[in-house]
Amino acid sequence: MAGRYDPNPFDEDEVNPFSDGGAGGKARGQSRFGGGSFYTTTAGSVPPVTNSRLSPLPPEPADFYNPTAPYDIPLDSASDLKMKERELQAKEAELKKREQEVRRREEAAARAGIVLEDKNWPPFFPIIHHDIANEIPIHLQKLQYVTFTTLLGLTFTLFWNLIAVTAAWIKLGDPKIWFLAVIYFISGVPGAYVLWYRPLYRAFRTESAVKFSWFFLFYLLHIGFCIFAAVAPPIVFKGKSLAGILPAVDIIGNHAIVGVFYFIGFGLFCLESVLSLWVIQQVYLYFRGSGKADEMKREAARGALRAAI
Repeated sequence: MAGRYDPNPFDEDEVNPFSDGGAGGKARGQSRFGGGSFYTTTAGSVPPVTNSRLSPLPPEPADFYNPTAPYDIPLDSASDLKMKERELQAKEAELKKREQEVRRREEAAARAGIVLEDKNWPPFFPIIHHDIANEIPIHLQKLQYVTFTTLLGLTFTLFWNLIAVTAAWIKLGDPKIWFLAVIYFISGVPGAYVLWYRPLYRAFRTESAVKFSWFFLFYLLHIGFCIFAAVAPPIVFKGKSLAGILPAVDIIGNHAIVGVFYFIGFGLFCLESVLSLWVIQQVYLYFRGSGKADEMKREAARGALRAAI
């Protein structure tokens, strides 16, 4: 039986690492069981350590991560700088010369009364210049817009007339009326713009009495054509080439659909005539009230005097 005060078998012997035991001294951590040791090191020695680290990366330059590091930029020589300066001065002088030339031409065109107009209407395919909001006086813009409506109304009316006459040509077998309807459309729309809409547009913009007289002359012809087309008698024009009331009554008995097309054309010509009569009345009232009538009379008298002399 073990004694009461037997030593602890797990207790380790005190070993002085600085003692002069030499290499044959007692090993540190020697176990009491069988004399085996967990690890043994001699006094003053370092246990071996396995080197498991990866090889180091090559060193980076000192300013690799420095965004403010200076860069070596080759500078041009003095002769190259002078050459570039002379080229820039030559280009600047050429631009100034071109600018003066363009300004001189614009001034000459303005003195001659020539107005440069950029084509901006319709937006998807500009073919004419049209800017009522910026070029027409504000008190005349409503009247100009209504006049523009009559131009668009005439375009739509002649296009519908072409559709109605095409239907009549298919049913009646007369190609002459279709060719006449095509002529009305391709000549009436640009003719209306050139002969009476553009003169009124320029008359409102420049207050020219001659432009007003030109507008009155051809706008009266426009109203006369619309009234004639609404009736469409079989004289002068081929009767059924215009979608008027008389051809509509004649056709509807045999071809109801074609007759309906002609009645719609008759209504469009009537509406165009009424709206055009209102426009010419309002333009005439403005023409008389603004004193342009007296100015036109004086210009006509001066023209007659010059012709007589």
